[in-house]
Order: sequence, then C-alpha cells, then structure tokens
Amino acid sequence: MFLQIIQGRLADADAARQAIERWQLDLAPGAPGWLGATYGITDDGILVAVVRFESKETAQRNSTRPEQQAWWPEMERCFTGPVTFHDCDDVMLLLSGGSDQAGFVQVIQGRVRDRDRMHALVAQSGDVVARVRPDVIGATIAVDGTGFFTETIAFTSEQQARAAEQQEMPADAARLLEEEMSLLDDVRFLDLREPWFTSWP
Repeated sequence: MFLQIIQGRLADADAARQAIERWQLDLAPGAPGWLGATYGITDDGILVAVVRFESKETAQRNSTRPEQQAWWPEMERCFTGPVTFHDCDDVMLLLSGGSDQAGFVQVIQGRVRDRDRMHALVAQSGDVVARVRPDVIGATIAVDGTGFFTETIAFTSEQQARAAEQQEMPADAARLLEEEMSLLDDVRFLDLREPWFTSWP
C-alpha cells in the first residue's frame, strides 16, 4: 500500500468538502489503484487527507491524469496558504488498518529516528492494542522518504477514546507506547472529530 498525506489550513471548509465530493463522484472511478481515503478538519481549520493507493506507481499515474490536474486548482483555492504532501511507500497496518465506521480519528505526526525499530514495535503492538484498547479499531503508520511519520488511528468514538486514555495501562503496553513515542521528534497531534471516508468501490 502507498499513502499520500495532504494537509493545509483551509479558507473555506465547505468548498473543500464539495471539491472532495466532486472528486469522489467524477474522478475516483477512473483513478488507477485508488483504494480510499480518510479526511478530517481540526478545530483550528487544518484539513488532513490520508489517501490510499495500491502502489506508488498508481498514485503517480493518478497525479498525471489531465482530469486530476484540472481538478486540483479548484481544491487548492480552498486553502489559505501552502499545502504539504507526504508520499509514503513505507506503510504499516495495525489491527484492521482503520475503518470507515470510526467516529473519531487522531493523527500523530513527527520524525522517526529509527525506522527499523519502529517496524519491530508496530509488529508487536497489534495483540497488545486489541487486548487493552477496545476503542481502537485500527491504524495506519506511514513514513515518507525524509523520515516524516504519520500515524492515523481510528477510534470507535472520541468519548470512548478519552475515557480509555484515563485508564492505567498494563506494564507491557505502557512500555511499548513509551518506546514508540521515544523514537519520534517534533511530535504533534491532530484530532479529527468529524472524520469522513471514501472507499473503492
């Protein structure tokens, strides 16, 4: 799987959502290798789009389609400034990898110092998360070529996520989480309280 993370501060959230809905209706059926996407807007107006493709090659083919290039200026006008893109072919899945049924999505971003160790920790985390955090449906973890890290965690609801955060974790789970976070620099959290999703077909 290949993930492209697109984000920027919005000038017009309604127009952005309309542009995304038009992409889904008019462009998605012809997008090579497109699998789906998770979208959300933070309380301070940052749009985060986590778009899934089968591969880097299919994502690049989509970017060069004439209809994609014609659509992007419409979307770009919805932002107040620069839009960032993180192209990630280093992708890890936790549990189901996420769900279109999630009621709350939290995005964790930073720079990972040890990619191999992060892979090892994620591989250990699935069973632990399933045991101690029933509010977590799944997650995707993506790292771009510069080491920029984006974890997108799907929760059943924000209320259940916040309640679970207050519970003391078993020692093994706490150690895993602590080490995972220790591998990241410049960490920030982006809460998507009203996420929406698109999937193929």
